[in-house]
Amino acid sequence: MSGFVPGLELSRAFYAQVVAPLLRDVRHSAALIGPGSEVLAFDTARSVDHDWGPRVLVFVEPGAAERVRGRVAAELPERFGGYRTVFAYRGVLGPGATVSELGPWLSGVLGFDPREGVGVADWLAVPWQRLAEVTAGEVFHDGLGELEAVRAALRWYPADVWRYVLACQWRRLAAEESFPGRCAEVGDELGSAVVTARLVREAMRLALLMRRRYPPYAKWLGSALRRVPGSLELGEALAAALAARSWPNREAGLCAAYELLAGWHNRLGLTEPLQGRVRAFHDRPFRVIGGERFAQALLARVTDPAVRALPEVGCVDQLGEASEVLVRPQLARRVAAAGLGLD
Repeated sequence: MSGFVPGLELSRAFYAQVVAPLLRDVRHSAALIGPGSEVLAFDTARSVDHDWGPRVLVFVEPGAAERVRGRVAAELPERFGGYRTVFAYRGVLGPGATVSELGPWLSGVLGFDPREGVGVADWLAVPWQRLAEVTAGEVFHDGLGELEAVRAALRWYPADVWRYVLACQWRRLAAEESFPGRCAEVGDELGSAVVTARLVREAMRLALLMRRRYPPYAKWLGSALRRVPGSLELGEALAAALAARSWPNREAGLCAAYELLAGWHNRLGLTEPLQGRVRAFHDRPFRVIGGERFAQALLARVTDPAVRALPEVGCVDQLGEASEVLVRPQLARRVAAAGLGLD
């Protein structure tokens, strides 16, 4: 596995040396964005065993895709950088230079075209992974003059949508922060460990959201957190909670992480400063941060009427497991119906 070249570097050279000369008379934009570990710079030598090679997305003007696609297919060299330029990507064999119109591609990845505006519903309906894929990677050339503007528009949530998503993420902690102790109290160390792992995942997502990073899907969640400035101590606390073999040690790790997150929250200035120390969960012997306090403080600062009117269940990545959904049968039925295409 020696001599590995990251996919973004390989594709940048592929565009400059091969694809761009083929399209010198074609108005186009070119980038490496969308699905793929190399877009988020998480690829390693292991990644080359599937869906990997020199590739670039080429966006052209309406009506030009078929003609440009034919030229690219006919003139691409067989190999570049030691890799085939025609390979299977996401189960489909094709050239590494994929030609498309921008609008259909955006609609296919995001479910809507941001060039027509980005509303509150759009922000909340697009998974974090997709938002990360469109805003990461690199634009090699923007001859159409639209791609960079789209990426800038999606770079991060508007302030009130951010507050709302953060509030719903704090609620995901609040819903279960006493459960690991309660499980252990009745002798269920396995259940305590499982809930601790769930809380660690939600804390990691919260940390990324605080640092204006779209949380990636599970495979890259820890890698993404490690890249966040100032996350070393948080990562150590969460790792200690996961590694613990007994509830008191799990609690110690979680509490250290909670207090760090509370400090991060206060430094953001999105609400008035909140007391950042853990406390007893009512009269029970479990220590918690009281995530609901942070959620309520964030929601109280929302001024956008469209955001204020939302049910407090979060974006698409949050609402499926939100306790507010799971304890309200009619809302749960609507979520399930939408997800299963039964509405």
